[in-house]
Amino acid sequence: MAPLLRLLAGAAALLLAASPAMAGDHVEVGVNWGSQLSHPLLPTSVVKMLKANGISRVKLFDADPWPVGALLDSGIEVMLGIPNDMLEMMNSYGNAKDWVSENVTAYGDKLKLKYVAVGNEPFLKAYNGSFMRTTFPALKNIQKALNEAGVGDKVKAVVPLNADVYVSPDDKPSSGSFRPDINDLMTDMVKFLHDHGAPFVVNIYPFLSLYQSDDFPFEFAFFDGGRNIQDKGGISYSNVFDANYDTLVNALEKAGVPNLKVIVGEAGWPTDGNKNANLKLARRFYDGLLEKLSKNEGTPVRPGKMEVYLFGLFDEDMKSIAPGNFERHWGIFTYDGKPKFPIDLTGQRHDKLLSPVPDVEYLPHQWCVFDDGAKDKSKLPGNIQYACASGDCTALGYGCSCNGLDEKSNISYAFNMYFQMQDQDVRACDFDGLAKISDKNASTRGCLFPIQVLSAGGRAAPGLGWAAALLAVAVMLFV
Repeated sequence: MAPLLRLLAGAAALLLAASPAMAGDHVEVGVNWGSQLSHPLLPTSVVKMLKANGISRVKLFDADPWPVGALLDSGIEVMLGIPNDMLEMMNSYGNAKDWVSENVTAYGDKLKLKYVAVGNEPFLKAYNGSFMRTTFPALKNIQKALNEAGVGDKVKAVVPLNADVYVSPDDKPSSGSFRPDINDLMTDMVKFLHDHGAPFVVNIYPFLSLYQSDDFPFEFAFFDGGRNIQDKGGISYSNVFDANYDTLVNALEKAGVPNLKVIVGEAGWPTDGNKNANLKLARRFYDGLLEKLSKNEGTPVRPGKMEVYLFGLFDEDMKSIAPGNFERHWGIFTYDGKPKFPIDLTGQRHDKLLSPVPDVEYLPHQWCVFDDGAKDKSKLPGNIQYACASGDCTALGYGCSCNGLDEKSNISYAFNMYFQMQDQDVRACDFDGLAKISDKNASTRGCLFPIQVLSAGGRAAPGLGWAAALLAVAVMLFV
């Protein structure tokens, strides 16, 4: 190579190495891939999207062979979940052993499995102790089964927990300790995790701090808020995420495991369903979080690199809205796999949209709308209530994206959401003669009246069920 060419090549290499936009410079961020959608996207297409965006870690809430099969040989690190309603079953070591055989060792090296999540926030106060006696035995059995299967050195059993398992009586991180009613259980559990080289997985949601208290300082929910709280030793906190994280770190120290690794299993901001759930604030939160992660600055008590999984990947229209209407709007992608707002996984705040999910197919371009020419409107209230109960009207609330609609458009929105969730079945656009199908886009005033996607489940040959799905995975394993 000529000297000039060598010089140019060397300069190019330095530029590439220094460029924050290169895939290799991505923060090693994970995502939560939920499954509570009425119309799931094709898992193979989702995995293509993950790889295109350099997302290297995925957390699943179960071990569904369909998405797991798509992750085989992808190089993406996986955390598989065991749902809470299976915890009692895992109290039998035989069942735990079978689960590991079917969902871990069966895939061999094709699945880059790192963690098995035993339950999901099982100690939430809202569960009234339902899983208090079954979680720890299930954790021990799964780890034992992993060990006996010969993979316990590289696959660890963990329990993703809500931040309500620890408290701070004076709202200072330094006074953090585990909740009195579960202190003994948590102490035993974290020592078990420590002894087996497993991390503590915690879900931290600054949005919920804001949602649950009108007195919570708004700016403290973000990383650029400018408000500080002072703790012992001159430590200052500028955001609730760091303060929450260090409350846990101090609780771990009091429990006798001060160096236990911590992973943030969920952190995110919803984009609808509440006055503070919108695109602007979500982007502000993610920009601050990703910039923080890119600097590897950690927190005042636990500086250094942090491992975080964003919550979540897609909006999930089948999630319970008992905690709030925002529950169906956590995705950084829309229900149809499109990025909602620019988000830079390098943490450098480059104004660029992520790559969407490819090959998404839609139902026909038609909407179910209110027929204002209908003669008998006496049954309107009951039909609206039915449409919202069986569909999704969470965008209609105060401060939400469709809050500004007039009465007719409100009714149409409710009818259309039910119609779309029912795969545009003509019988789902009747409502006692109060509705009609239209080919005119009903979207208005910044409110999207969506057309549902063709469910990935609907693309398979008729009659394909779990047995066929398992067979398909088996074929993948041996080709």
